[in-house]
Amino acid sequence: MKKIILLCPFLILTIGLWAQSNPVKIVFDITSKDEATHQAALRHVTMMSANYPDSEFEVVVYGGAYNMVLSENSTVSKEILQFEGNDKVSFVVCEATLKRHQIKPSQLLTGVKTVPDGILEIVTKQGEGWGYIKESHH
Repeated sequence: MKKIILLCPFLILTIGLWAQSNPVKIVFDITSKDEATHQAALRHVTMMSANYPDSEFEVVVYGGAYNMVLSENSTVSKEILQFEGNDKVSFVVCEATLKRHQIKPSQLLTGVKTVPDGILEIVTKQGEGWGYIKESHH
C-alpha cells in the first residue's frame, strides 16, 4: 500500500509533464493593418514557440496586413527575422493580396513565403487538425 501511495504523486507529475509537452499546430490569421495587432501576433508566436519548441506555428497574412511582411514597411521585421531558419515557425502571405496591391515577392522580408490564397491556406490547415487563432487588437 505504501508503494502505491508513493507512486501516485510520481504518476500524476509524469502525466502532467507529458500533457504539457505534447506538440501542437497553430495557424494565426492576420488581416489587420493595425501595427498593434502585428506586435501582439509576434508576441504570441514568440512566446508559444519558446514554450512549445516541438510545436508548429504558421502566420498567414492577407488583406490589410500585408505591410507586416514587407521589408520596407514592417514594424515587426526584427521579430519576424528572428525565426529565419526555424522550421517550426513560418510566415506566409497571400499571393492574391500581393497582386491586388502590386507587390512583388522580392519586396517581402527574407523567409516569408507566398501561398495562392490566405483563406484557403487557413481552411486547409484546419482540415489537417491545426488550431486557429484570429489575431486582432482593440
